[in-house]
Amino acid sequence: MSQGIGVVGVYVRDQDEALAFYVGKVGFRVHTDVRNGDYRWLTVQHPDQPSVQLGLFKAQAPVLDDATAQAVNAIVAKGAMPPLVLNVDDCHAEYERMRANGVEFTQAPEARYGNVDANFRDPSGNGWKMIESRRAAH
Repeated sequence: MSQGIGVVGVYVRDQDEALAFYVGKVGFRVHTDVRNGDYRWLTVQHPDQPSVQLGLFKAQAPVLDDATAQAVNAIVAKGAMPPLVLNVDDCHAEYERMRANGVEFTQAPEARYGNVDANFRDPSGNGWKMIESRRAAH
């Protein structure tokens, strides 16, 4: 592969709410925010990983019909989608920083399997696993 993955998308119920969460609470930055009628292409990126964007997409036409969009939103809200993984240098420090910014965690940092990890969900229900790998330090 000569280029690699550029955008990984997640469905969000409200793009403005998702933008406030990912930029204001998690610490990402806006990459692209453009509209074409009712459709909005909104991506953010981690400041230390500019080659990958996280697409914050609304389940809607023209990609999905109304019934499918409702089903997708219901599945996401239940936390049924596979978790995204955020690698961090210090899980405890990031946990405290993000909690202070209003992120609600579903699991506090816990040491296991040679790592320290914590879990949180975004306002739409997308699950995140935040991992500090102890193995990489050896």
